[in-house]
Amino acid sequence: NLQKDLKMFKEIFANPDFQPDLLKIYPCVVIKDSELYKYYRQKKFRPYSDGQLKDLLIKIKLALPYYVRVTRLIRDIPAESIVAGNKITNLRQLIQQELRAKDKRCKCIRCREAGHQESLKLKVKSLKLFIHKYKASEGAEYFLSYELKDRRILYAFLRLRINDNPADNFIEELKNAAIIRELHTYGEVASLGQTLCGGQTGIVQHLGLGKKLMAEAEKIAKQNKLKGIAVISGIGVREYYKKLGYELEGTYMIKRDRQDKRDKD
Repeated sequence: NLQKDLKMFKEIFANPDFQPDLLKIYPCVVIKDSELYKYYRQKKFRPYSDGQLKDLLIKIKLALPYYVRVTRLIRDIPAESIVAGNKITNLRQLIQQELRAKDKRCKCIRCREAGHQESLKLKVKSLKLFIHKYKASEGAEYFLSYELKDRRILYAFLRLRINDNPADNFIEELKNAAIIRELHTYGEVASLGQTLCGGQTGIVQHLGLGKKLMAEAEKIAKQNKLKGIAVISGIGVREYYKKLGYELEGTYMIKRDRQDKRDKD
């Protein structure tokens, strides 16, 4: 029912056993010849009306934290295949319009990322660094982000994890290390040689926000007295991390403090 569903979403972000980075929200629909179809025919199951579903999703979106990304809101099932349940294909758009009409906004990453805003040009000085710490799966997660001061537009973020017992990691390279799980900058794609006008305004990817976030993550790792910091990195961006002092160890890009590096050597 509506109350249980809302309670479930709030539980996802209140209980450290969950705390996902992203969600796909698929409202239940009845498809012919499915098991649920039998219950629907027997009047043992009744899907939400369009109004009920819209109101519930608005409440859910308003309860979401800043560090989650809702990648999808409905599943792509042809309307002719749906016997009962939501058939509105632009449901997300309608919800956003209704939120704006009420002067309210969803805080999820997808609704705030710079790539989906009208303007990608900005002044670096207009941005603020936010650091949100929360517990998740026997560790601490840090969501670091550069956003406008009112938090309506997100330009870059970094996910940093510190396990409760970092020395016990079963992966040798990650012992006593903080872990950067994701680094993302939103905006226009630009070539590496492209520069900014006056160094103050320009393309988001070349404002140095990624480097600033990496530096902040390294500070947090040192404050927690860890001996290094590891990045879960794809092959294509390893050169970027090398320029920041990271070296390849196993499948991770890692920067260690000087003493720990001498011990490793």
